[in-house]
Amino acid sequence: MTGARRGGSDRRTRRRRCLRRTLIGLVLAAALFAAWQALNWPDVSALATANPRDTAFMEAWRRRQRAAGRPDDVAFRFVPYARISDSLKRAALVGEDIGFFDHEGFEIAELKKALAEAREELELPRGASTITQQLAKNLWLSPSRNPWRKAKEAVLTGQLERALSKKRILELYLNVVEFGPGVYGAESAARRYFGKSAADLTPHEAAQLAAGLPKPSTWHPGSTSRGYARRVATIERRMERARHLAKLI
Repeated sequence: MTGARRGGSDRRTRRRRCLRRTLIGLVLAAALFAAWQALNWPDVSALATANPRDTAFMEAWRRRQRAAGRPDDVAFRFVPYARISDSLKRAALVGEDIGFFDHEGFEIAELKKALAEAREELELPRGASTITQQLAKNLWLSPSRNPWRKAKEAVLTGQLERALSKKRILELYLNVVEFGPGVYGAESAARRYFGKSAADLTPHEAAQLAAGLPKPSTWHPGSTSRGYARRVATIERRMERARHLAKLI
């Protein structure tokens, strides 16, 4: 009996040691992962004065182009806030995030309102993500919906809202968002599709650009999609109703 008890005690001791080593390994792995994330975390505050030269979405587009054996050039030209027409600012806001100037990066109530509007108008809803969330995703992340990516987006969204003014966030968004295949930012889109600067866009042209934001690969000026045409008309109606935005932009 004494030998049996000793054998049982030895097995319990080995199990405890194995569990302890496993826990230590997990803690070390977590610490290394946290350190790696900290070293590679974006410097959000730098965007207060520095303009991005590239984004995660642009680089992803280049990779897809190279994989398909196609040219990987992107059209991208950053312009100041004042050189983007107020019509495009208003069109993007009514199409993607009309409560942008009132929330702190996240807007559940606005999402519910957008869904209600969509049911009423029989159209796609305004963007489910706020403009700040979309900016974080475009600059540093990917379209993936995995939980870790969404968690990073939430943290970066909060950092953007704390570090930057609303107008700076909107300026960055309109300069980096995709308006068509390989076409990024308001200036490049205005010149590609209308042969003019972003400052000179008319309300109808602005609505055409903003309407393509949910599906930039297929929805853009020149598209013959009936869904896209309906979206343009919807944004123009919303722009008419949202004249109060002129005081904010």
